[in-house]
Amino acid sequence: MKLIFANRNYSTWSLRPWLVLTHFGIDFDEDMVLLNGEGWKENLLKKSPTGRVPVLIDGDLTIPESLAIIEYLNDKYPAKGIWPSNRKERAIARAAAAEMHGGFSALRNLAPMNLRASHPGKVDPDAVAGDLRRLDRLWGDLLSRSDGPYLFGSFNGADAMFAPVAARIRTYELAVSDMAMEYVEAIYALPAFQQWLAEALKEPWTVEDDEIDVINARRAQTKA
Repeated sequence: MKLIFANRNYSTWSLRPWLVLTHFGIDFDEDMVLLNGEGWKENLLKKSPTGRVPVLIDGDLTIPESLAIIEYLNDKYPAKGIWPSNRKERAIARAAAAEMHGGFSALRNLAPMNLRASHPGKVDPDAVAGDLRRLDRLWGDLLSRSDGPYLFGSFNGADAMFAPVAARIRTYELAVSDMAMEYVEAIYALPAFQQWLAEALKEPWTVEDDEIDVINARRAQTKA
């Protein structure tokens, strides 16, 4: 089994299934591709049918989508507990993961994940306020039910889906509730996340399109 993923510093979608594979002790090979440099798009298209990452390859099967990869891993390794064992809790976890997959567009567009950086004050709080309020409600409800430290007690696929949001909150010092901030710290304390972070901090590459100063400059030009 092999996971094709991109720059650890920036690639949120890559982080999600990598965390699941690593945390649950599933053996896999890594194939990292870059999101910058000469010919990077062409190189990525050679490895990914969609031209995007991540991609999981298992024998003759190719799965090019994060949530689908997590579901496949759950089906292949049902004893790992990638989703909650309780049917109702499992449905709630999948709903939360799907909401992350399809929502929170302001956070995704205006606060790119950048694990190496610290950029307090560089994200307009009003522009992401709605997403942060929804995060506070969603995380608060789930953590109150589970007593933490993760959304359903122990780390699972839903937490993997929200891990990049936790990184955004830390990088830009976004205002969230104390309970949400404790959850952010729990994500950072996860050994698998620490492993990914350590490698991200070593990366020498800069992807200009994912840097907040570039994004803010483009927004200012659009408004001018």
